[in-house]
Amino acid sequence: MTSQRIAQGFVITTAVAAAALMLTACGQSQPQAQGTTTPVTNSASPSSTPSSPGASASPSATNTQAGPALCKAATLSAATDASGGGAAGSVYMKLNLTNTGTAPCLLKGYPGVSLTANADGAPIGAAATRDESTPVADVLLAPGQTGTTVLRYTQAANYSDCTLTDAAGYRIYPPEDTASLFLPQPTSACTNANIALLSVGAFQPA
Repeated sequence: MTSQRIAQGFVITTAVAAAALMLTACGQSQPQAQGTTTPVTNSASPSSTPSSPGASASPSATNTQAGPALCKAATLSAATDASGGGAAGSVYMKLNLTNTGTAPCLLKGYPGVSLTANADGAPIGAAATRDESTPVADVLLAPGQTGTTVLRYTQAANYSDCTLTDAAGYRIYPPEDTASLFLPQPTSACTNANIALLSVGAFQPA
């Protein structure tokens, strides 16, 4: 009996060992699980990288084209035309500024006008007031073209409190310019700063 039990135990032990070897062999032959596969990461090329909204705009799209410069005294000539007549001691004349330069310029707004003793002299009396009955307009002057406005001169003798003096002509400042033109036209002026002998409107196309 004892030898039979030993023989049976040996058979069982051998069978268990054989089964273990078979399981080990099967485990080594199994393919690698998909879950352990190394992931592949896609990297975008520099050309496919999204750009910021402002990066796609070309420089020309953001630049605004500059318009013509304002007309300056250095490239203008001045003249008057008194054919407008007069009324109640006033003379109405056209004040014309002509572009003598080589490029177009913009004449917009009111000129500064005053009477003066000479070409280099200081203004006499009050400067011209603005006549706002005509709206301001953009007057584009090509070389040789003229812009015009109405200049009114009131006779100095109309004012009893006027301190009379002689004026050699008009000093004219184009709109937004600090340089001036001198237009010879002898007339009478008042030295009184509170007497406005002149009024002028906004420039219009001639």
